[in-house]
Amino acid sequence: MGVLIAIPARYASTRYPGKPLVGLRGANGTTRSLIERSWMAAQSIAGVDRVVVATDDERIRAHAEGFGAEVVMTSDQWRNGTERCAEAHEKLGSAHDIVVNLQGDAPLTPPWFIESLIAALRADPGAEIATPVLRCEGAMLDSLLADRRAGRVGGTTAVFGAGGRALYFSKEVIPYTGRDYGAQEPTPVFHHVGVYAYRPASLADYVTWPVGPLETLEGLEQLRFLENGRAVACVEVEARGRQFWELNNPSDVARIESMMAEMGID
Repeated sequence: MGVLIAIPARYASTRYPGKPLVGLRGANGTTRSLIERSWMAAQSIAGVDRVVVATDDERIRAHAEGFGAEVVMTSDQWRNGTERCAEAHEKLGSAHDIVVNLQGDAPLTPPWFIESLIAALRADPGAEIATPVLRCEGAMLDSLLADRRAGRVGGTTAVFGAGGRALYFSKEVIPYTGRDYGAQEPTPVFHHVGVYAYRPASLADYVTWPVGPLETLEGLEQLRFLENGRAVACVEVEARGRQFWELNNPSDVARIESMMAEMGID
């Protein structure tokens, strides 16, 4: 049993074709691909038994195997990373008790984010999926709002109720606050970090459900769990001084490279 990390990666991204192979320059000037940096991030997580790249593209397979990753080839019909992770886990014999989806566009994900998800699932039998949320300070909230005003999707926000159970996820900035905040002032807005830990049964069920209206409108795969009444645990994590951003658009490359330079990430 144990923990599997699957890193879903597809070449034919709608917003950014070829994104997994895009180079990111580190603090020492070394350029590594997005998928390699995501794989490297997975290697630093404690308590993980296996890490695989799940892809449908031979270019990504060849590149990933070139830097030493184990690759599982999956169907090109999947619509999102959760579906791809479900097939990868099945192909590996469904032999793990927790499956982590470390999305391939989040190389700055701190290891303690995933470690917290694993701990949360083991501590809460009622939770079927766990995902991290990060309280926005004023500067981050301003960045999210600026992206939306410019017509860009700069991140996803989450709202949750008692016990951390998710109520909704959106590419809009929710909840509405109606006020300005200082750059380092905590806000009631939570940035959703696109990482998931699943119980295998829920992951297997996911691919049997039709895509619902909310998932269709928002383009957020985790909404399928909510639309089917499954309990999603939002696990609040702390940045501990680490900057975090996902690579959603070409303009994010420079932003992530700047963050790596500031944090000394090679």
